[in-house]
Amino acid sequence: MRTVKSGDVSLAVYEQGDPADPTVLLIHGYPDNHTMWDGVAARLASQFHVVSYDVRGAGASTRPRAVADYRIPELVSDVFAVADAVSPDRPVHVVAHDWGSMQAWYAVTSGTSRIASFTTISGPCMDHVAFWTRRRLARPTPRNLAQVVWQQLHSWYILLFHLPVVPVVLWRLGFGKILARIEGLDRVPSVVDGIHGMKLYRANIFQRMKDATEQRTDVPVQMIMPTRDRYVTPGLLEDVPRWVPNLWRRKVIGGHWVALERPAVIARMAEEFIAHIEGEPVTRGLQRALAPSSFAHRLVLVTGAGSGIGRETALAFARDGADVLVTDVDLLSAKETADMIGPAATAYHLDVTDESAMRRLADAIVVEHGVPDVVVNNAGIAVAGPFLETSAKDWSRIVDVNLLGVVNGCRVFGALMAETGEGGHIVNVASAAAYLHSRALPAYSATKAAVLALSGSLRADFESAGIGVSAICPGFVHTPITRATTFVGVDSSTQDAMRERTSRLYRRRGFPPSRVASAIVASVRSNKAVVPVTAEAKFGLLLSRFAPGIIRRLARIGVTR
Repeated sequence: MRTVKSGDVSLAVYEQGDPADPTVLLIHGYPDNHTMWDGVAARLASQFHVVSYDVRGAGASTRPRAVADYRIPELVSDVFAVADAVSPDRPVHVVAHDWGSMQAWYAVTSGTSRIASFTTISGPCMDHVAFWTRRRLARPTPRNLAQVVWQQLHSWYILLFHLPVVPVVLWRLGFGKILARIEGLDRVPSVVDGIHGMKLYRANIFQRMKDATEQRTDVPVQMIMPTRDRYVTPGLLEDVPRWVPNLWRRKVIGGHWVALERPAVIARMAEEFIAHIEGEPVTRGLQRALAPSSFAHRLVLVTGAGSGIGRETALAFARDGADVLVTDVDLLSAKETADMIGPAATAYHLDVTDESAMRRLADAIVVEHGVPDVVVNNAGIAVAGPFLETSAKDWSRIVDVNLLGVVNGCRVFGALMAETGEGGHIVNVASAAAYLHSRALPAYSATKAAVLALSGSLRADFESAGIGVSAICPGFVHTPITRATTFVGVDSSTQDAMRERTSRLYRRRGFPPSRVASAIVASVRSNKAVVPVTAEAKFGLLLSRFAPGIIRRLARIGVTR
């Protein structure tokens, strides 16, 4: 720790790492002090010279009494005073949160060459907010008005902090404890920091909203947007590209104090961005940040992608710009699919029933490509025939592939998605047989019904991690699975004949797997829970919900998938 003078104010500055490395300047918000960055700083210090400081009014820094001493120009002078003291010969990389970010915007947009990059978390530029508000009120469409009202409701505390006496009393009565409990924080903000920090609002908010000027910058900016921020709505950040041409927008699963909740995730994002600005290759995460609403640079893994629905799904995602990991128990078939796609695809052998093999493959994929953004658990087999003629071996095999194969995919890759903190999507291919019961498909229907139920449970479980889960329920689709179906209780010649007859029936239905693939891609875009595909699948789902007796009658005549 050392003290840096900025005018009449003394700032408590804390340093970690090698001063010869690029300097990362961490600026905290309200009502925090520099310790909010401890988890992030410790992770960055192995590669960077990491500096944090208590802003004026907080921690061990001077607490001016006058509100005017907390105006933006004074705060910007503090940023440059610290930057000049800790890195006099090289620009610094700024990472800032909340009010730290709000003041840093004005340093970044000042035209200075002292800042190499800026990572902002939950702290918009107040002048940007002013123009954002005016623009929407000037064109009062329902959407624009809703955005303004919604943000005002999230900004309730600003008016509170402008009241005389009341907010000070609330802080002394335990406002900080309430805030910590609401946000799920392990630490309670300092009462003194909370009281003095309110001067930031009184000195700046209304003045900047009234006298806003366009704040532009060519400094590279990474905007990290927590998905559960109670104070900064996503709509408030829509217009930032108007003023920041070099902008990367990244979603992180978490609340307003995500740097405290998930320091490893924030440190990784900051490290990726800063390293790239320093000359390292761009990561997949940064590539995605440049096109957040498309599949470009998304990583999609498809099981059973050597043929049929899996192959068409891999092709469909690739057409939309994704990089695809094509997996199949038959490596040659997987390679054929990958060859059809080109350089954007990589083929891997994968037996979905082998959890250890899936974990080894996942480890290799993370090293070579990163964590998949979308996983399609498509691999499956069919067993048909009466229940009493379905052997224990038949049951074990179909459960291992159709159910446990999906479980393995969800467990292994779902855990990786949750760890990254950026969400993802899992698609489980079930079947209309999950709810269109048939005496001819007891084993197949049971496993697909289990996949459908599993998907519903996982959707609820994974929601907090930002991972969507969709169950796809095709009906009669012409795929190679019909020629590989095991018909129990018959000899080999009869089985061949039944396979040919079934394949002919599905071929006559004329519904190609490419249309199922399109539905899978659409389900990821819309995050739809259950997606019936084909007319019979959609009608059957309605019957199962509103006329289950009809479904039971149909089951007697052996309706198949």
